[in-house]
Amino acid sequence: MARENLTDHLEAKDKTNKIRQRLLKIRAKKVILATGALERPLIFNNNDRPGIMLSSAVKKYSEFYGVACGSKNVFFTNNDSAYESALSLYNKGINVEAIIDIREQSESKIVKKVKEAGIKIYWSHSIVDTTGYKRLNSVSIMKLSNDGTSVTGSKISILCDCLGVAGGWTPAVHLYTQSGSKLKFDDEKKVFLPNQNSSDQISVGSCGGDFKIDEIIKNLSQKLKDNLNIKETDLDNIKVEIDEENSKRNIWLLPTDKPFGKTKPFVDYQNDATAKDIKLALREGFRSIEHVKRYTTTGMGTDQGKIGNMHALGIIADTTGVKMGELGTTTFRPPYTPLTFGTIVGRNVGKFFDIFRRTPMNDWHVKNKAEFENVGQWKRAWYYPIKGETMHQAVQRESKAARESAGILDASTLGKIDIQGSDASEFLNRVYTNAWSKLAIGKCRYGLMLNEDGMVYDDGVTTRLGENHYIMTTTTGGAANVLGKLEDYLQTEWPELDVYLTSVTDHYATVSLCGPNSKKILKKIIPDLDLSNESFPHMSFKEANIGHIQCRIMRISFTGEHSYEINVQASYGKDLWEKCIEAGKEFNITPYGTETMHLLRAEKGFIIVGQDTDGTMTPIDLQMDWIVSKKKYDFIGKRSLYRSDTMREDRKQLVGLLTDDPNTVLEEGAQIVSELNQSPVEMLGHVTSSYFSPNLNKSIALAVVRGGKDMMGKKLFVPMENKNINVTVANPVFYDEKNERLNA
Repeated sequence: MARENLTDHLEAKDKTNKIRQRLLKIRAKKVILATGALERPLIFNNNDRPGIMLSSAVKKYSEFYGVACGSKNVFFTNNDSAYESALSLYNKGINVEAIIDIREQSESKIVKKVKEAGIKIYWSHSIVDTTGYKRLNSVSIMKLSNDGTSVTGSKISILCDCLGVAGGWTPAVHLYTQSGSKLKFDDEKKVFLPNQNSSDQISVGSCGGDFKIDEIIKNLSQKLKDNLNIKETDLDNIKVEIDEENSKRNIWLLPTDKPFGKTKPFVDYQNDATAKDIKLALREGFRSIEHVKRYTTTGMGTDQGKIGNMHALGIIADTTGVKMGELGTTTFRPPYTPLTFGTIVGRNVGKFFDIFRRTPMNDWHVKNKAEFENVGQWKRAWYYPIKGETMHQAVQRESKAARESAGILDASTLGKIDIQGSDASEFLNRVYTNAWSKLAIGKCRYGLMLNEDGMVYDDGVTTRLGENHYIMTTTTGGAANVLGKLEDYLQTEWPELDVYLTSVTDHYATVSLCGPNSKKILKKIIPDLDLSNESFPHMSFKEANIGHIQCRIMRISFTGEHSYEINVQASYGKDLWEKCIEAGKEFNITPYGTETMHLLRAEKGFIIVGQDTDGTMTPIDLQMDWIVSKKKYDFIGKRSLYRSDTMREDRKQLVGLLTDDPNTVLEEGAQIVSELNQSPVEMLGHVTSSYFSPNLNKSIALAVVRGGKDMMGKKLFVPMENKNINVTVANPVFYDEKNERLNA
């Protein structure tokens, strides 16, 4: 992944309405990483005052931007890089007061040049404190002991307003590890280096552990030859002047003259995590670097530990007596460099934005000019227009056909969860509001699931296939959430239950036949199947064969009509669909989509979770008291149903609405009021589903209204932009209230 800057370099007037950054996905055969190294700080008491910076930052400000970070500059180091920064400032006429070096001595050429410039060097000294309120004004230094664990002698104070700190260099191995490659710790250099490549890549320069210019050029040339399979490079004949002296003295936490508990040596400058915090974490029993990171928040700022994590590891290793190579590192997460949210969010990536799931019958729907809608990740047939029909015209035709003769729906997208185990019945008892233990094998039952707060979050029909075997259906959009939630209960709340869940949504294609002639059509497809009401009543299940293909047939209905859902292996779905279409031709079988399905179920007052519910509806609010068991000891959400709030009589409750003008269709989401002339207007609820029913020849709507159960027959109003619509509260079951058509 790469970020391309498109306008950051332009003047403000030229950036208007232009893309700032672009995200690129690069697929390379070979990768060469030359990400360099990051300068480390030094960890000492009060090391976070304004004016304390990395030595390389001080140098960059002066060389790239012409900015002097201070008028009295001091450098604190354990290697030669601070001398380069000091000499750079000196050559520009910027004052350098002193260099404090924790090493005993260095004879490198850069050090000699600093001495010749007359800059004072304090060898084998460490900073023990800093002073300054809004910015740094002085540092206090003392002589280091030979072993580097304490300071001795008198304290020296040096006035300064900028302190450049140079604690060595850490190879930038972040991109290397993000590719899945592994690191090793180099005890001599005190750095983590690339070790096991997961792909064809090489790390060159300081990110590969080479810090001297001669090492870099020599090793780079050889790595390129090996990786690219070439005999020579342009680097072979380059001669460099070698400065042999480049020593470093590494102390992860520098000593001070004060008791450790009275000091503030900061490791993470963003989250104010100190060495004291790290040692406290160790005393509390944390050992893993990932645990210490979270306990102290070290490395959790926007730099993601680039500055301080090596010191955190070093302090842990020194305190616990463990080798740093055994500790490992924290996880380096992308992005490696900052990028705008706009680069990764809301970008137009077409088909890569989210996957589309298609049913086995999708090609038939496309061929027959179906319009589609997105439901979750699924492409579902929305309606089937004929000869230029509008959606309204197509839905009216489809719904009349389903009521008068036969309709066919692709229901393959319903979530399907296979439930097995000796405790399967007990499990269903706990997750559904109604009882399941006595459900007979071969029978189906509708169930509601509640959250712990008593609110409905999914519903569906579950069928008992065997003594310890059930198949559960869920809403299309809620399938993944339901499975995740059920697995969570099994793994964390009820691990003693012997239950196994398997998502089989994609394994089965489902064809739903409904209407007065659905039985005749199914009889043509499976002649030897007894479809009588006595043998195959509503809410029951049978296994059968269509030719040599095994299928499961459930007599269940989401339309209120005599219906069957046929489930076959997904690969046979399209053939089954076409067979049903062929068998139903003499009955004018009509395919219908999700919009007609919604209309048909609304005529029966059946809810759709997520449309007629919004996470604040209990079964009682939905006038589904009948599905809440009064005998069961417990189920998820039961106790919440008896809270004072959920038992209020004036909660919003599901009702039907009929408009005074039967041709006026309410808008879904429209507010409902009882008075038009009061101010402010009190909203009683809103319309959740609204359609014109050709089977009833009038408009119908479902709504949630405050205290709706007790408002049957009452007149209310729906204020719209251009007019106020008069409505009457009615029973939400508009069609075939006694369910006579189910057993016709």
